[in-house]
Amino acid sequence: MDFKAMQQMLVTFRQMQEQMQHRMDDLRVEASAGGGMVTVKMNGQKQVLEVRIEPDIFAGKDQEMLQDLIAAAVNDAGRRVDEALADQMKTMTGSIPGISGLKIPGLF
Repeated sequence: MDFKAMQQMLVTFRQMQEQMQHRMDDLRVEASAGGGMVTVKMNGQKQVLEVRIEPDIFAGKDQEMLQDLIAAAVNDAGRRVDEALADQMKTMTGSIPGISGLKIPGLF
């Protein structure tokens, strides 16, 4: 591969990195547990933005169940962030010949 082609590839990677960063900043996912008793909203940086707990859950006064539902909702939201970002990365890299099968450590 010649120098000019390598330089163009680096420019393309930088542009993709910037696009991915913007998509991560804009990404929002929502996940729930316990049939919607606990709902979590998370951004692409895996920061929890909102936690909603249905008031009915407090009637049972089951602290352990509430903790389990919160953990399940947060874990599901994190998984959804990973899936959404991986899908976006596949879409972005699919337009570059030869890169779709490339495995880059640390990128999904």
